[in-house]
Amino acid sequence: MGWSAIWLVTMVCAAVSMVVAAMAALNTALQAIAEDPKIAASAAEQTWIIDGYTLMLAALLLPAGAIGDRLGRRGVMIGGLVVFGIASLLGVFAGSATELIATRALAGAAAAFIMPTTLSLITSNVPVSRRPLAISIWAGVAGVGAIAGFFVTGLLLKFFGQDNWRAIMITFAVSAALTALLCLTVGTSKDSDPDPFDWAGSVASVLAVFLFVFGLLEVPQRGWTNPLVLGSLIGGVVLAVVFCVIEFRIRFPLLDVQLFTNRAFSAGSLAVMLQFFASFAVFFLVLQQLQLIFGYTPLASAVALFPLIIGVGVFSLIGNWVAVRYHSLRFVLAIGVFLCGLGILLMGVIHYTQYWQLAVFLSIAAVGIGLATAPSTTAIMQNTPLDDQGVGSAVNDTARELGAAVGIALAGSILAAGYANRIGPTAEAAQRALSNPATGGDPATGAAAAEGIRNSLAGATHVAGKLPAQAHPLAQQILDGAHAAFTNPMHTSFIILGAILIVGSAVLAWISPRRMVPLAKAD
Repeated sequence: MGWSAIWLVTMVCAAVSMVVAAMAALNTALQAIAEDPKIAASAAEQTWIIDGYTLMLAALLLPAGAIGDRLGRRGVMIGGLVVFGIASLLGVFAGSATELIATRALAGAAAAFIMPTTLSLITSNVPVSRRPLAISIWAGVAGVGAIAGFFVTGLLLKFFGQDNWRAIMITFAVSAALTALLCLTVGTSKDSDPDPFDWAGSVASVLAVFLFVFGLLEVPQRGWTNPLVLGSLIGGVVLAVVFCVIEFRIRFPLLDVQLFTNRAFSAGSLAVMLQFFASFAVFFLVLQQLQLIFGYTPLASAVALFPLIIGVGVFSLIGNWVAVRYHSLRFVLAIGVFLCGLGILLMGVIHYTQYWQLAVFLSIAAVGIGLATAPSTTAIMQNTPLDDQGVGSAVNDTARELGAAVGIALAGSILAAGYANRIGPTAEAAQRALSNPATGGDPATGAAAAEGIRNSLAGATHVAGKLPAQAHPLAQQILDGAHAAFTNPMHTSFIILGAILIVGSAVLAWISPRRMVPLAKAD
């Protein structure tokens, strides 16, 4: 790989790592944001501070990728970086939760123009012989970007203090500005003969993804049977069907949906979705376990996830090499997703109490994700026409976002329902103890404490931490009850997630071809 190609891969990896890190970075600062006098975010607002970014990113990916193909991928990426930096800077000056959510949504919209162009620049500018290696590096970086976000956030909060969450936004703004300037030095590419833009397909795709992801993001708070959730999910599916009808009938479609009849393309898309379904569900569960049960700081929690970085980083190179060198796409996708499912299943079956046990299970899952992540992306991109690489990249990225949203929704709903079913006796005991006037309590205090305990493990931990030293036995009773109420549904979530992935690996073994591209095309 020549120096220009190395520099290009370095720059686009810097850009994509920023986009993925921003999906997760504010998770560790939510408590500080909620307690900020200017923001004072409620529980629902805290959720949308995170989810507003994800929703806009997922909804706009397909049309953003097509715009990059038409206008020039480097220019669109730099424009996205500039808007991303401005949105992050505006977040520093946000004076309310609503304003902060709006800046995060703007950053997510900008990220939709960055993410697909990073991969399409690689596939259109890097020589064919070095393209699998470049894609492996990109896939590895994209796969562990969320952990990098946790780590950088933990460092910033440790250095500047837990209350200075705005340092995170400043860091994103400065990083985006610097990356945008450096990206002026890389080559560009675009569709050599662009077709008219598909406005009808673009609107249908944006609305379909928006509604479906919105419904998924609301599942943990509202449940699967809530009318808003059901209406959003059904509406998203209906609009997805409308999108497919439009794309079949229009002369110049946004996405040639017949690409999904290519077995390598469809298998790669499914594998990508399963990987992010697994990884973000695991992040959602394990970070709470590390911080609220094991007592780790945000920085220590990020470091505890390093087995994922090592496993994905190393095996993403190995997986693509095996798939390309030995024409074994079916093998690496099926085995990779199976190992990921096995690692997660073991987290549910074995009730571990030590970090080293968790690290072993995470390492098994990381090897699996690493084996499958680069080959699945390579299969998508090598079976997409060269002039439509931005759209192919957007399909890859949309699969990631949908997988992540489904994983979080499933894990979150199982956890919320299981916790609510088990926490009642603990909350009632705390309410009785804190409502007793004889011990200095009052009914209002007891009711507020019980509500906090019922809301979540984080709420229960907060209530226990606020009790005076003489109430230590009650605090310990609250923590023990909340930990038990959290741990059981957490293990159930791991079992269900792992089982879905193992079934998914069997589906991949069935539909995946041996070769990355059809034989005629490869020749």
